Amino acid sequence: MPAKADIDFQKDLFDAATKMRGSIAPADYKHYVLPLIFLRYLSNSYELKKDELHETVNDPNSGWYAPDKDTQQMLIEDRDMYQAENVFFVPEEARWSTIRDNAKQPNIKEILDHAMQRLEEENPELEGMLPQTFQGSNLSTDNVSGLIEIFSRDVFRADDEHSVDVLGRTYEYFISEFASTEGNRGGEFYTPYSVVSLLVSMLEPQEGQVLDPACGSGGMFIQSENYTSRKSALSFHGQENVMTTGRLGKMNILLHGINADMRMGNSLLDDQFADLKADYVIANPPFNQSDWGADRISNDDPRLVGTVTNSNANYMWMQHFFSHLNESGTAGFVMANGAMTTNLREEKTVREWYVDNGYIDCIVALPEKLFLSTGIPVCLFFLSKNRDGKAGYRQRDNEILFIDARQKGSLVSRRQKALSTEEIEEIANVYHNFKYDADEVEETPGFSKIATLDEVKENDYKLTPGIYVGVEEEEDDGTPFEEKMEGLRTQLLEQFEESNRLQEKIKKDLEGLL
Repeated sequence: MPAKADIDFQKDLFDAATKMRGSIAPADYKHYVLPLIFLRYLSNSYELKKDELHETVNDPNSGWYAPDKDTQQMLIEDRDMYQAENVFFVPEEARWSTIRDNAKQPNIKEILDHAMQRLEEENPELEGMLPQTFQGSNLSTDNVSGLIEIFSRDVFRADDEHSVDVLGRTYEYFISEFASTEGNRGGEFYTPYSVVSLLVSMLEPQEGQVLDPACGSGGMFIQSENYTSRKSALSFHGQENVMTTGRLGKMNILLHGINADMRMGNSLLDDQFADLKADYVIANPPFNQSDWGADRISNDDPRLVGTVTNSNANYMWMQHFFSHLNESGTAGFVMANGAMTTNLREEKTVREWYVDNGYIDCIVALPEKLFLSTGIPVCLFFLSKNRDGKAGYRQRDNEILFIDARQKGSLVSRRQKALSTEEIEEIANVYHNFKYDADEVEETPGFSKIATLDEVKENDYKLTPGIYVGVEEEEDDGTPFEEKMEGLRTQLLEQFEESNRLQEKIKKDLEGLL
């Protein structure tokens, strides 16, 4: 995987962007900052291609060589020349040079809205992605010109692909920071990086169709593309129900050079990919949804393996994911812990069906505080159709791998944890070994265990890893029990003496105050 450009100025950028504070609500920052980054990206990509075309039409050895200046200019300004290379054509009034030169003008907000409009007119694929909202906002012209100044810095200049990479990473950084400042609301459009990384590392997407029916800002697609060793070997399909979130996601994946088919709509009630069978389904759905519209699901809906309940959409999401797997596909997704043990009849029936038919591959219990939207711990479910040994995997349809990772992760802020790269690799490797070679799986008490389906049934179909992995073994330091006990007794007596001494000192101090 190629090395990514280093960014050592993120915090300065974010601090500068939040100078909008007071003019608009923090939850709305992203709707102004992120489109500006995208505008800068489109302009950079266009300028790079334009420079390349300029060299081509002046090169006598190229197929596009043109000796006269008029023909050269016509070719350079031909939008088809850009579309052929998947580069969006940027009209003069939307180019960053125009935006930068007019940043101090009193009508800069109007200029920006017009630039967004012209980009959509020239590129129908961008329709609805670039909202014209600057004029109608409370942002001052100073706020807007300050943002333009930020993204006019040299590091963002269109000298080479490095600037495009930096813009993509800056966009991702801003998404995570905006999500963090929004707390619960931020969790609606952003899945923490380490959680996405764990899902992707466990699924190992290398080639084929990838579906995310709750795709948010597109992080699952970006990390999947980064994971595969073959460029463009994965085909991405996503659905998002919230228009503003879908807009952010489309911009994000384009910034990373990914051409995904992203559609709007409610995946459970209006599946936009009804006929798609994917190699990988990866998602962080909005779990524990109540009153989600179960009455609109027909009893003969082909996705159903059981019934549904309007009190909770968790198991409808599971049935939706499973229905989209091809004959050797795997689904990995985030789920509320309650889904592992729920006794609600409609949900338990579905869980029993997945266990009885050998489709549950792995359950991972995650530590608390990983998510912005909730402080409670959640888990990962993996459902697979290759457990009978298809597509190079070993036969394991009578087994389920349980991993208890609740003790993993460390605080990266006062209220949020993250998994380290080493922890992600450790968890993923256990799953990989389980899928390919059971002899390589090291069952670790308190961490990992392969259980049979009969064991799971004996435990009333409960899928909580802690039931199966047991308690972590304490390391024996070689000290005889008698010696340990005597040492503890001595230490306790010393602590009693110290406690008595401190009590006497406190009494004397209190007497001195009377």
